[in-house]
Amino acid sequence: MVASVIQGVRLAGIVSCVPERRETVADLAARFGEDAALRIAKATGIEARHVVPPHQCTSDLAEAAARHLLDRLGWAADSVALLILVSQTHDHVLPGTGLLLHRRLGLSKGTAVFDMGLGCSGYVYGLWTAAALLKACGGRRALLLAGDTTSRVLDPDDRAVAPLFGDAATATALELDDAAEPMAFALGSDGAGAPYLTVPGGALRRPDEPAHLFMDGTQVFAFTLREVPGNIRAALDLAGWSMGEVDRVVLHQANAQMIRHLAQKIGATPEQAVLALAGHGNTSSASIPLALTEALGDELIRRSYRLLLSGFGVGWSWGSAALASGPLGVCATIVLDAAGRAAIPAGPHPAEAADPAKGCG
Repeated sequence: MVASVIQGVRLAGIVSCVPERRETVADLAARFGEDAALRIAKATGIEARHVVPPHQCTSDLAEAAARHLLDRLGWAADSVALLILVSQTHDHVLPGTGLLLHRRLGLSKGTAVFDMGLGCSGYVYGLWTAAALLKACGGRRALLLAGDTTSRVLDPDDRAVAPLFGDAATATALELDDAAEPMAFALGSDGAGAPYLTVPGGALRRPDEPAHLFMDGTQVFAFTLREVPGNIRAALDLAGWSMGEVDRVVLHQANAQMIRHLAQKIGATPEQAVLALAGHGNTSSASIPLALTEALGDELIRRSYRLLLSGFGVGWSWGSAALASGPLGVCATIVLDAAGRAAIPAGPHPAEAADPAKGCG
């Protein structure tokens, strides 16, 4: 296990972006039947998901989130020293999507840019990498972009995965600040989990094999309960916190049942554990920051919270972080329409407003 404490870096703001198009339980009922669709929604807590139209990619969502973030913070593009993109659904095989976004955002030639190919653990890994490199590179500001358009690799008729995954991208601003509280990270991996959550591709993909996501849910659930609780405890110990000192626990938003079960196992109360997936589903690397903007957006603008973040999944790969965040300059979710126009939604989606488990309750 990698255990790391990073001092002198703070989160300045977070923006999430989702596509306007949505698929609901009613859409699933048309494919799988009403009874099956309702059973899936009840078991997972997922009532709707945002999915990109055919002409939009991960970069489009990430660009909209980053532009809104920079604008609201008043950051000049040339003040960003580091850009990291975390995604498993890149626009192209090459070049990296991060470089496309470097140009579209107008960042300087002195900006260091690279992509990280991680999924559900990717936001925590990305935070660790961005904070550590920002301390080392001599710059002052960094952008961490994390997102996936997983709908592009789903078989729409596979009821094991099609109702679960949504599309989103997020942008997080990091800045050097000597007064910032330390961030504590605990990270681990086990490549033996590779066969259980995969999309065939590259040299190993047969010409007649569809590039669709396969997931063995039983193996994913077992891995999560086996590895994640100890990893979370390690991050808490590194920070010197007890669970009672944590304001909110934000776990990877895979499904409601898994979140509740894991929260109980680590000793988190229902008030601490954030549930924010009813209207979004599993958004892979974007799920943790999207949960922050959806469930805690207003609060994180007003005050500081002690947060416990934990991402886990494909690989196997897992990572937890204990950090204080807020007040943030911006913490919001925006919607990108089919024409590429971004706007802040007027309120929660109906599925989210109707979900009593939404947020911190």
